[in-house]
Amino acid sequence: MAGLNGSERPDVAQHVAMRAVVWWMELQSGKDTRAQQLALAQWRAEHPDHERAWQHICSVSGRLRNLTDATGDAASAAAARAALTRTGASRRRAGVKALATLLFAGGASWIASEHAPWRAWNADAHTALGERRSLTLADGTRVTLNTDSAIDIRFTNAERRVRLVSGEIMIATGHADGERRPFIVETAQGSLRPLGTRFAVRQQSTLCRLDVFEGAVRINPAEAPALAPVVRAGQRARFTRTDVGALEPISENDAAWTDGLLVASGMRLGDFVDELGRYRAGHLSCDPDVANLRLSGTYPLADTDRVLDTVARILPVEVVFMTRYWVTVRAPRA
Repeated sequence: MAGLNGSERPDVAQHVAMRAVVWWMELQSGKDTRAQQLALAQWRAEHPDHERAWQHICSVSGRLRNLTDATGDAASAAAARAALTRTGASRRRAGVKALATLLFAGGASWIASEHAPWRAWNADAHTALGERRSLTLADGTRVTLNTDSAIDIRFTNAERRVRLVSGEIMIATGHADGERRPFIVETAQGSLRPLGTRFAVRQQSTLCRLDVFEGAVRINPAEAPALAPVVRAGQRARFTRTDVGALEPISENDAAWTDGLLVASGMRLGDFVDELGRYRAGHLSCDPDVANLRLSGTYPLADTDRVLDTVARILPVEVVFMTRYWVTVRAPRA
């Protein structure tokens, strides 16, 4: 398959593509060491796909810097330059998955994707990895964006609409023009109509999650508008374009991210690591052997390295940094 500027995309697994991106980002940092160079050489020699992925990323990353808006792929050029600028200016805010998608999919397929990173970068409001941002809309509605999130805002004489492009938001609705101009939250799976409330919406890969903390919210799946269930305070619902799942209970701890905290109460370590990974650049994973361990506590999201260090002190696990962008939580080894 052709990638950006006609380059051939190697048919490699996503984890191999992401690992190649991690190595590439390490070298771009300018702080690579002899040990890292040797480790990269060893990784490249482990499997033919590793070498193919590395050669591809080196080839394409060079082309990206030479693309101009005069080419037939102007949108890709602009998006590519944005990706590279973000990586160089703030490595901690770089998105490995975004770069892997860009460098290994490329061109029209990347631009056409509903979840292409450039859509978030061009949104009306967005946050980087690990960042939170709050803003007050013209009607008094308060919106808080979680890590790596983006929204578009469209207020007209007929409605007040917020489109969740990616990530997660908390909304405390204002009350101006409630009947004359309904407030609507649009997601990839449908729309939400709050009934004077405080609620969180999280866009996931194939579904959307709604948590209601005050009031109530009506769900309208895009392809099943007749369903239209109402989710009330203390309830969670997940929905797709065609269906709405069973209601689940929530607590105020599920809103702790708005205060920069991750609260665990008997949480599986695997789930905890997945959640923590949303707030740091790169790849963070948990080995299946320790994924079912449980932990509790309140953890500050501003310093994920500190959180990982705490986890290693309270549970029988170790945290292994292959690089700054490739971290694994596993059972201790002799």
